[in-house]
Amino acid sequence: MKIENIENIELHYLTIQDYQELKQAMIEAYSNMQNTYWEEAQIQTLISKFPEGQIVIKINNELAGCALSLRVDYDKFDDHHTYKEITGNYTFNTHSNIGDVLYGIDVFIKSEYRGLRLGRRLYDYRKELCEKLNLRGIAFGGRIPNFHKYAEQFSPREYIEKVKRKEIHDPVLNFQISNDFHPSKVMKGYLEGDQDSNDFAVLLEWDNVYYKKKTEKAAIKKKVVRLGLIQWQMRLYKDLEELMEQAEYFIDAVSAYRSDFALFPEFFNAPLMADNNHLPESEAIRELAKYTPIIVQKFSELAISYNINIISGSMPELKDGMLYNVGYLCRRDGTVDKYEKLHVTPDEAKVWGMQGGDELKTFDTDCGKIGVLICYDSEFPELSRILADEGMDILFIPFLTDTQNGYSRVRHCAQARAIENECYVAIAGSVGNLPKLNNMDIQFAQSMVFTPCDFSFPANGIKAEATTNTEMILIADVDLDLLKDLNQFGSVRNLRDRRTDIFEVKKLPKKTN
Repeated sequence: MKIENIENIELHYLTIQDYQELKQAMIEAYSNMQNTYWEEAQIQTLISKFPEGQIVIKINNELAGCALSLRVDYDKFDDHHTYKEITGNYTFNTHSNIGDVLYGIDVFIKSEYRGLRLGRRLYDYRKELCEKLNLRGIAFGGRIPNFHKYAEQFSPREYIEKVKRKEIHDPVLNFQISNDFHPSKVMKGYLEGDQDSNDFAVLLEWDNVYYKKKTEKAAIKKKVVRLGLIQWQMRLYKDLEELMEQAEYFIDAVSAYRSDFALFPEFFNAPLMADNNHLPESEAIRELAKYTPIIVQKFSELAISYNINIISGSMPELKDGMLYNVGYLCRRDGTVDKYEKLHVTPDEAKVWGMQGGDELKTFDTDCGKIGVLICYDSEFPELSRILADEGMDILFIPFLTDTQNGYSRVRHCAQARAIENECYVAIAGSVGNLPKLNNMDIQFAQSMVFTPCDFSFPANGIKAEATTNTEMILIADVDLDLLKDLNQFGSVRNLRDRRTDIFEVKKLPKKTN
């Protein structure tokens, strides 16, 4: 049909009044197969069991195509099931109102309406229905009608690979792949009488990235997460109590804006070294490490009382006589986790005698999975890639830089981490100066939130940025569902397109003494 003759295109739920049109359309669509239409009683059963799953597309009020579906408990079937088994011997008693997968049992477009991309509309509806019902995904057995032409040359698996590489055209399989379905299994004897497919079919699947597994907990995983970044002014404090008063002031401020996270900079507590400035730098920072357990305890109390997850920046910590640079995730549920700086800078090693930690991991929170890399660690892309492989949604980078070139290294590396790992990256640093403190005298910072660069995100990949070298807070919302969309449908897909057949990045087993 010519486009100029089309007055309207509409999707409708299938009704029994559509049956005669449906029957004739099926006979035509499957003209090379015998008795390939559903009886009226079968269509009535489908409609009564699962009305939302039965859709027709009409052009000028004439039936142009159809999609029929069941909702099944997919774990009851193995990956080599047949069409007869999945439909309960064509009775549809396999349908379950609490099933976790939408199973497509039929889809077709009448020949005169092909070329109008109507099939995509039917598939888009199925995807939306899958998301609405919170199902794991969509599955169906896909025919490979051109396979009989190549059966003597290739196995079914070889044929599928050649179709995927566009070396062979298969109208059905090409269409499914273009609609984001991935072949997962070759099934022998799936559909009786399908001679064109040489008795084979391909199990095709689409994963619902928004699927939420049911839980007994009275908790909701947030989709839009609010970040509160604290651009901390270095100033002299008379004691720990005064420093924590300033920290609580900022926590109160970002909490008042209903932030889910408060991010402090690296070594934000450095001003407390001023009382020990008469000591060598390596001794002064070890004196500072004595405050760390107290600060962590206080942060944990503040996280609970202000209902916010606090990322403590970093602090020095002594363990078995060795000095490390560590930070703590203090969750609002009262739990606490530690992260470590793995790469110390030449200055940290030379002046303070600091050691690199050896533990890298992601952390589960009520706002998705997060990772934390302290300053210099952000300049080693392998670390964030490992965290991304563990499912990280947001990467936090507390940093401390004295000059603009040092800051630029952190800033540009952080933005690269957002792009290559398809995640959000938040960086927070300190500003100002400490003239009475050796090795910590000047600071340069601009706290920022970075995103991937694609259509759903800012074109320059910057969600929010603070004013350079000014004490302030920065509030930004990040949508975790946009990351899922990017991973599946982005213009480029950095994580999925990696050539893992020729390289890999992995953690080594932890060394034991």
